[in-house]
Amino acid sequence: MIASLPFPDVSPELFSISIFGMEFALRWYALAYIAGILIGWRLVLNAVKRPALWGPEGPAMTPKQVEDLLFWAILGVILGGRLGFVLFYQPAYYLSHPAQILQVWQGGMSFHGGMLGVAAACIGFSLRHKLRILSVGDLLAMAAPIGLALGRTANFINAELWGRPTDLPWGVIFPGGAAQDCPDVVGLCARHPSQLYEALLEGVILGAVLIWLAYRRGALKAPGRIAGWFFVGYGAARFAVEFVRQADAQFMTPENPLGHALQLGAGLGLTMGQILSLPMIAAGLILLLRAKRIAP
Repeated sequence: MIASLPFPDVSPELFSISIFGMEFALRWYALAYIAGILIGWRLVLNAVKRPALWGPEGPAMTPKQVEDLLFWAILGVILGGRLGFVLFYQPAYYLSHPAQILQVWQGGMSFHGGMLGVAAACIGFSLRHKLRILSVGDLLAMAAPIGLALGRTANFINAELWGRPTDLPWGVIFPGGAAQDCPDVVGLCARHPSQLYEALLEGVILGAVLIWLAYRRGALKAPGRIAGWFFVGYGAARFAVEFVRQADAQFMTPENPLGHALQLGAGLGLTMGQILSLPMIAAGLILLLRAKRIAP
């Protein structure tokens, strides 16, 4: 390697305590979820308290309804994320081990599954309370990048979901036998910090664009516009980062070293993350076209 960066000496746990012989720890990943939910909640509350951001029908919901929706959104993230991982990435394994499906503490969550879970919660909650579904979806979409930025940063601290080997000067030497298993590399193996790429693209940049659209460009007045840009922005960012992100181990074989879930021949193909991002981009474009027709 011409140059590389050592992995920072940061523990995945902020602290741990022992109670009656049992260890309880607060991990960065759990804190990312908590902080993302709380910050997103405050952002949504701020938006519904500003009538000037909305069209003649007013804000999509009341502050009390925002608090009620919070529980259903959290439930959608957890159940959708877990079931998405089970169905999209390891269906055969969990079909043989169904008791492990609900063992979320063992790891294994899918963003695309979590998104579908939140979408289901949004639709169900909106129908029950007779709210504008697309406007509620805009609020959730505006809040989502905050959690993505924090979650991907926590993935980096956990030294998980790293990228493919690289000789770029910002390549990171992640610890662990799996991260250092690079057959074509002599010595220490540096990898793309793909978690930080995603934190920047899907989180910081996308979040800043959505907030700018809502507060400076009146995007909340056209239901579906914020959600549309979120779907397109996230889908495009995830699709791009997948080119340097290490593929899921269950898809990798000697004949398919890049881990393409859909092989197109001659070393070409799509990863599962790319496959799941394409319909997301399509849905976003449909929402943007609809919002353009009804924009004030």
